[in-house]
Amino acid sequence: MAFDEPAVPSGGSGLVRLRLGVSYDGTDFSGWARQPGLRTVCGVLEERLSKVLREEVQLTVAGRTDAGVHAEGQVAHFDTTRAPDDLDKLVHRMAKFLPADVRITRVSLAHNDFDARFSAIRRHYCYRLTTANYGADPLAARSVVGWRRDLDVDAMQTASNRLLGLHDFAAFCKRREGSTTVRELQRFEWERSGDRLDAHVSADAFCWSMVRSLVGAVLAVGEGRRTPDWVASLLDERARSSAVLVAPAHGLSLVRVDYPEDADLAARNRATRDTRAPLTEGCCGS
Repeated sequence: MAFDEPAVPSGGSGLVRLRLGVSYDGTDFSGWARQPGLRTVCGVLEERLSKVLREEVQLTVAGRTDAGVHAEGQVAHFDTTRAPDDLDKLVHRMAKFLPADVRITRVSLAHNDFDARFSAIRRHYCYRLTTANYGADPLAARSVVGWRRDLDVDAMQTASNRLLGLHDFAAFCKRREGSTTVRELQRFEWERSGDRLDAHVSADAFCWSMVRSLVGAVLAVGEGRRTPDWVASLLDERARSSAVLVAPAHGLSLVRVDYPEDADLAARNRATRDTRAPLTEGCCGS
């Protein structure tokens, strides 16, 4: 089959579902989501893929990153009637069509039940900063935040541990109408190597600005301006807290998304679509 000829249908629909691995430097993008008149990751990818495959492409993504946020392990999918036999060739060809700050790193055939958003069971982010007195090294300045203030990492880890589990993270999230702020925070760990300090943050899902707000709140503890008890008390709030600092966007990167085995995809999709009810007082590990 030639590159631009239709693929043999994988089912009665005549469509083939392709899964993409995506990496990008978010500095010059206005986030992932399409926005009229703005340069976005989704907009660039859809435009270039549509030209290469000669049909309209619409992407579904694991997590819509904000303006300035990066990704090393973003996942997206789309359905097509024109998938090539050689998917590695598609990766190679897209490298020629895409700008230098975004790449499709992998293309694979996906199960019909695979959904980049609803099938995900866990998302992993890394927030990178440096406490060097000269700030971030120029070669890393687009992805590492310079934080030239002393930090008590032990106190930060204590505060981070208090946030683990299933909670309502409303104090850390920008509110979206009709969406829940209940999440299960599974990892919030700080790792230091010399001047570098990385926060590893994992959860079943994240709401808008949640990771940067978690990091910002814990950095306040590291500076001695707040205590671990204050951070824990924010879990009792049911609205966005104005006391929480939102850490700069460019230190954050989506590094991996986890998915179940193919046999469990449909069940996971159903579970994700079931909206969690707000947690009641004294319930569910609060």
